[in-house]
Amino acid sequence: MKDFPQTVDAYADPAAPHPDTRSPAAYLWWLVRDQGVLFLAALLVAIVWMIPQALAPWMLGRAIDQAIVPHDNAALVRWLALFALVTVVGASSGFVYHTLAVRQWLVALYGTTQLVTNKAVRLGHVLTRRAPSGEVLSVASSDSNEFGGFMEITVRAASQAVAYVIVAVLVLVTSPRLGVLVLLAAPAVVVLALPLLRPLGARQALERSRTSTLTSMATDIVAGLRILRGVGGEERFADNYARASQSARDAGISAGRWQAAVDGVGVLLSGLLLTGLLWAGVREVGAGRLTVGEFVSFLGYGLFMTQPLRSFFELVQKGTRALVSAHRTVALLDQPVPWSDDPTEVALPAAATAELTDLATGFTARPGRLTMVVCADPERTAALADRLGRYLPTEESAQVQLAPDAELKGRAARTERRRQRERRATLAAQERALTSTSWGVTLGGVDLGEVPLDAVRERVLVCDTGPTVFAGTLQDALDPHRRLSLAEAEEALVAASAEDVLDALPEGWQGQVEERGRGLSGGQRQRLTLARALALDPDVLVLVEPTSAVDAHTEARIAARLGGFRAGRTTVVMTASPLLLHHADEVTLLAPEPSPHPGTDATVYRVVATGTHRDLWSHHLDYRSVVSRTEEVQR
Repeated sequence: MKDFPQTVDAYADPAAPHPDTRSPAAYLWWLVRDQGVLFLAALLVAIVWMIPQALAPWMLGRAIDQAIVPHDNAALVRWLALFALVTVVGASSGFVYHTLAVRQWLVALYGTTQLVTNKAVRLGHVLTRRAPSGEVLSVASSDSNEFGGFMEITVRAASQAVAYVIVAVLVLVTSPRLGVLVLLAAPAVVVLALPLLRPLGARQALERSRTSTLTSMATDIVAGLRILRGVGGEERFADNYARASQSARDAGISAGRWQAAVDGVGVLLSGLLLTGLLWAGVREVGAGRLTVGEFVSFLGYGLFMTQPLRSFFELVQKGTRALVSAHRTVALLDQPVPWSDDPTEVALPAAATAELTDLATGFTARPGRLTMVVCADPERTAALADRLGRYLPTEESAQVQLAPDAELKGRAARTERRRQRERRATLAAQERALTSTSWGVTLGGVDLGEVPLDAVRERVLVCDTGPTVFAGTLQDALDPHRRLSLAEAEEALVAASAEDVLDALPEGWQGQVEERGRGLSGGQRQRLTLARALALDPDVLVLVEPTSAVDAHTEARIAARLGGFRAGRTTVVMTASPLLLHHADEVTLLAPEPSPHPGTDATVYRVVATGTHRDLWSHHLDYRSVVSRTEEVQR
């Protein structure tokens, strides 16, 4: 498998075909069609693998009648040679089939993971508005594995269906009476087991849903563990997780009981089938209508029939689980992108001479200057930073679960699925409305909504308060695109006062940083994130509370170095820290104003004062009140 894993271009390349997300069943069928030659090759090899198994009872019966009963040694040698040949064909084809089945499994698994990754990258920050991050991770990991199992059992069941047809022809030609018994017995077993399959599928779906919910909960708890510790919420969330865990356990036990019942019924009915064949076969032999070899063949056919029966039950089981996973996957992949990248959109002017202006607040950042924004409500400055970077506001309350509660049945489940689809469509329509008109932020007089999003991301970088650090080397964490020389990387670390991060790693730049930066303190993670933003050297850099997790001495060093490092480039800092404000070229104060729309309770924040920190401190009471509170907290 030197060419594995295959590259999946859907959602990453606009010209690449997208998966069929019209329904869960349509997505599963698309998986089959997408594998194309691989699926057909696996099916062909699986059929070749099953044919020797289907022919073995017939060959054994013929060998008994033509070689063993008449004591014909030459015929016995010929039949033994034929058995050896068929065994070699079956063994070799089984080896090849297993290789192809594993490949099918992995292609479906990692292909879905890549689809989710491409979709997440395409949606960007919008994804967190649509669905909880834990559910996205669950789809990319556990749900994708269900598709691999579904592809394997689909091929195996199809090949055994072909073998079943071959056996049907052989038994009918040999003995129509016993042939009818053999052929009717297998469907009869299925019909008798059908009443158990529906509750089994429902309980497996419930188990899958609860397990996915548990995975999502665990992911979200781990992601916010430090916050939980800070607010004393560990015990409460641990209790919630324990209850969810027990709920998943109960669902698993219930599904296991029904699975045991189905398996038990299958074994019982298969045993009755063999007993019936044995009784009927002995009577046929006694009546002279069946030879000993043909009787042995029919017993072999009865044993062989248990394989398609087991595969059928397994297909139902894995198909049910795959449909549950497909519900969630389709809900994620069907999320529309709220913006378009029309090639006719205009280009941004040079940032060196372009003012960055927010029409909603009246804020303006003059080119090449270090501008800081102060507001009594930090959420307002964070929202301003999002607008300056053309980010939709974060609304976790608007998130929708990717699949309805599996405990809902019938009409209630259909109603819930419809409600969730409508809610997702409403959110998408709202986002499209926000992005289809002017954005309200201009750079050099050009509205950011008229510019391709990739161009905005290249020119305007927003670094928010949540430090994101991935596993890898320190060089990967600071310079993921490998654009910097060693001297440039060290300059960025010094500007962010993050030299101690480099000193703390024995291997230096090649030292390993753990996932989420677990081996670093909160201040080190924040300073490493700041250094990464500075190293990118964007035309416009927007920082949101870049020193909220560091001590006063470190903050003072960052404040003294930031302006020099960003000299000549536009920098906007959302902060109320006096240590930073002392070094600003210009400070802007945002304050609430009455809503311009009578009869509404919405509060509008606008620029009420602009100047240096010294001037505003001396002449503006509101400004002094906000900054003095921050100063008291720092002390």
